[in-house]
Amino acid sequence: MSATTNNQHGAADILRAILNAIQDRLIPITRDSFAKGGDPFGGAILDGANLEAVAVSVNASEECPVYHGELNCIRHFYTLPPEDRPEPKACIFFATHEPCALCLSAFAWTGFPIIYHLFTYEETDELLGMSDDIEIVREIFRVRAPSDTDDSLTARPLYNKENKFFSVRSIDGLVQQVSDEKEREEFKRRFWEVRATYDEFRPRRV
Repeated sequence: MSATTNNQHGAADILRAILNAIQDRLIPITRDSFAKGGDPFGGAILDGANLEAVAVSVNASEECPVYHGELNCIRHFYTLPPEDRPEPKACIFFATHEPCALCLSAFAWTGFPIIYHLFTYEETDELLGMSDDIEIVREIFRVRAPSDTDDSLTARPLYNKENKFFSVRSIDGLVQQVSDEKEREEFKRRFWEVRATYDEFRPRRV
């Protein structure tokens, strides 16, 4: 029995659906995009009713700089016929990497209530050498208060992960919520297997 994560599905159900979407749909199109020079950022939207992936996309910044993986996924989501498109508030959004300020704003405007990610900002910087997300949030949104010291400013969270618009969570936390020990260990194995797959999308050395 897994801990309940929303009204309909437990942590194990959501985790299984996310991992399946990554392995079966996201990784194949990421490989294709990366081979053509694209970045390994992607997103998937799961219908909260049945946990089926209704939209899966990768970064298309070569087409437009703001077509990040998440925004491109939202763009494709809205091309679905209205009768086949669930309400965003009834969906679960998965982003391969912790969403940037642009994508966070998009979630607030479109109404997706919960976003899970695989890699944090810090891991994205470490693995891909991309610190843009951290730098943009720091430079634009982190305002020094009169009482701030350099240490207190640095210690302040970059953004509010639990707010009135949405929640942003790591799928690592979902793994920890699976109460059955044997099932949890299997999810841990799959979680690390998926993360290891993204090693092939590190920047090419020249």
